Amino acid sequence: MITRSDDLTLLLAVVDSGGFSAAAEQLGIQVARVSRAVSRLERQLGTTLLNRTTRQVELTEEGRRFSEEVRRGLALLDRAEEALHSARHGPSGRLRVDAASPLVLHQLVPLVAEFGAAYPAIRLELSSSDGIINLLEKQTDIAIRIGGMSDSTLHARLLGESPLHIVASPDYLRRRGSPASAAELDRHRLLGFIGSGGLNRWPLARGAVVPDIAASSGETLRQLALAGNGIACLSRFMIGEDLAAGRLVPLLQQEYLPLPEREQVHAVYYRHSALSARIGAFLDFIGPRLRL
Repeated sequence: MITRSDDLTLLLAVVDSGGFSAAAEQLGIQVARVSRAVSRLERQLGTTLLNRTTRQVELTEEGRRFSEEVRRGLALLDRAEEALHSARHGPSGRLRVDAASPLVLHQLVPLVAEFGAAYPAIRLELSSSDGIINLLEKQTDIAIRIGGMSDSTLHARLLGESPLHIVASPDYLRRRGSPASAAELDRHRLLGFIGSGGLNRWPLARGAVVPDIAASSGETLRQLALAGNGIACLSRFMIGEDLAAGRLVPLLQQEYLPLPEREQVHAVYYRHSALSARIGAFLDFIGPRLRL
């Protein structure tokens, strides 16, 4: 049985976008073409891949298993083509990188121009996700994540460690004073993450804090701290320049304890996939240039 790869690509577009119309709009083609491609696959396979309703499209169990294998198969074809092209012309093609918003803004964006000059044939796509993502579903080649890695299906390259700092602005400290010990934090306004005990663990013996003001993004917490709203615990990679310029002041340094689950920075990609030339080029390039 032979199925055309463009039909398979259209199927994945429907799955990822959540519907036929959304997939067609995303690809700039007619809805009828997308519908015909999926129907053709279902006839060839003799099974229903998608349950269609007036409001949404959902994968059947057979469709879920099939689409997962299709992703892997198309990825293998892409890598085979890329390997041949790279052997002749060097790394090329699209590279999709996902990282938390602060890491994208403070670490990756400053390197984009230099990376583009070194590898002009690589088309870089940057996305920002502050939580864990499914690399296949989000069509991401590399995710850069902070903390320990537990998923055995992923390969992780340690890029370094970014120490945590408990900080506040000079304005806040003038108004509220500096805590002399961790016990005095309870008398201060604390800034932390929404609904995340792990990210609200500070490098102190007391462990997690309960924030008075919570946000979903570290960059939002940085801005809140700079504006004098309270005390935050943030990674050096996003506040190094603020510390050097005196916009933020480190606190309680004498009480810091190692917290590797919040300080290690990894690049992750699927263990079953070969390291493509463009992924290797990107990691080798950014590794020594990150200011963690």
